[in-house]
Amino acid sequence: MIMLNHSVTKKAITGILAAAVIGIGTVLGWTLTQPAGNSGELRLVTIKPGTPTKVIAEELEKQSLIKNALVFRAAAKLQGVENSLQAGEYAISSDMPVRQMLVMISQGQTAYQQFTIPEGYTVDQIALLLAEKKLANAERFKEVAKNFAPFPYMTANPDSRYRVEGFIFPDTYRVAKGVTEEELLTMMVKQFDTKLTPDLRQRASEMGLSLRDVVILASLVEKEAKMSEERPVIAGVFANRVKQAMPLQSCATIQYILGYPKPELTIQDTQIISPYNTYQIMGLPPGPIANPGSAAIKAVLFADKTDYLYFVADKQGKHHFSKTYEEHLAAIDQVQI
Repeated sequence: MIMLNHSVTKKAITGILAAAVIGIGTVLGWTLTQPAGNSGELRLVTIKPGTPTKVIAEELEKQSLIKNALVFRAAAKLQGVENSLQAGEYAISSDMPVRQMLVMISQGQTAYQQFTIPEGYTVDQIALLLAEKKLANAERFKEVAKNFAPFPYMTANPDSRYRVEGFIFPDTYRVAKGVTEEELLTMMVKQFDTKLTPDLRQRASEMGLSLRDVVILASLVEKEAKMSEERPVIAGVFANRVKQAMPLQSCATIQYILGYPKPELTIQDTQIISPYNTYQIMGLPPGPIANPGSAAIKAVLFADKTDYLYFVADKQGKHHFSKTYEEHLAAIDQVQI
């Protein structure tokens, strides 16, 4: 019988285990950095909320984006992200190393980013929103917006601040990262063009209004109306004032000139020299003052027929409408109480 030295045996076993761990670590490390294939074709992989790492790994293996689901799971555990893989839609190719995939999914670096343009936002506000989402450079966006007008009805008055103002459709959009400012604007004005249906265009023609004039009026309605049911009434007031050759006297145009929503305008504000100052000019301003939604556009095209020529908002945002200047002065006194 051969007797083995206990200390020698223990050292030998420890050495074997250490070598095995190093070997496994080396193989796993190599697997993390080596892609499953060499195809650069991106595939969209959707991960639903609450999907376990095991299911994610199996789906990636099924699509031949990784070589081994077990290795993916082990790597996720070692990197401490096993329980932090985020839901979303990811653009993944087989030439991405597992390490890159794990970083992408654990940090929520989705293929597309979603953003919403609220109704009534101006180009300046949209530029800031996109910059906050890290989808555009605000100054670059505004610079492109100045002369961006791919559709004939966008032909602008030379005094307009942005040619694209008014024609960016307020909606929720989904875009790929890396999109350019030009591509963003193209997508949003195409959506506007789609929403401007043949029926709406026909209605504008029947009213003797150009599409541009409709959008200018809709932008005024959008900024003035606080309550949806008041939009057609306010549109009717503007239509009546145009017919009677009265200045529109829209406070919203003064706020557009100022660049911010001033709660209370002064007499001095209404005397600002600007082509957008509807207290000083007759007719419509040179361009829209915001980007209206479908409801404001339809309010202009299907305005309420009334005898109202004036309106003033109370502290709750509800408008009080008047037929005469005397009634209007009384309404102003009433809302100030």
